[in-house]
Amino acid sequence: MRRFTTVLFIGICTLAPLGTALAGGPFGIDHRIAYDNSGIWARSNQKALMGATILTVVGGSLALGDQDKLGDTFWRSLDSMAVSSALAQGGKWIFQRERPSQTDNPDRFFQGTRYQSFPSGEVTAIAGAVTPFVVAYGHDHPAVYALELLPLYDAVARVKTRGHWQSDVLVGWGIGTAVGIWAAHRDSPLILGWLPGGFQVGFIHRF
Repeated sequence: MRRFTTVLFIGICTLAPLGTALAGGPFGIDHRIAYDNSGIWARSNQKALMGATILTVVGGSLALGDQDKLGDTFWRSLDSMAVSSALAQGGKWIFQRERPSQTDNPDRFFQGTRYQSFPSGEVTAIAGAVTPFVVAYGHDHPAVYALELLPLYDAVARVKTRGHWQSDVLVGWGIGTAVGIWAAHRDSPLILGWLPGGFQVGFIHRF
């Protein structure tokens, strides 16, 4: 947990405004920064990361089944990604916050269901996907904590492209991490229990 705290602290330091730039939002840290949709921060790269995350988690789950620790972790990652994404979408519908691309006022909540800035769905999903792997393997293989760089990158990128406020991505990261810890400590994967038993074997072990 100490490493989780360290990574989250780095994220806050990266995303929080400096000096007198504090503006507003639920934590008093939200403000628009200079728009940057180029290079590593390009929206196309963010979408590629999200697509690769989904493909890796779903593909790994189906390929490996639940026959070993790695396969089991993939299924827990799928649980976490699905549940955390559902919670994030629920938050969007409830809080109805305008994005920084739509307003320069970070306190504009409850503006209608077409406004869905809080929390960030992408950061939530990516954090949810990586956390079960960090929980399962981080103690014995500390390099696995580098996976936390994925939600950190996406969080910074979403703020830079004015897709989200700072609090949107930090809350999303927190939701994904919390759900990932929950999924990692369940007695068995949730979604796998709803599917026919054949999915427990996985394509690799089957063929």
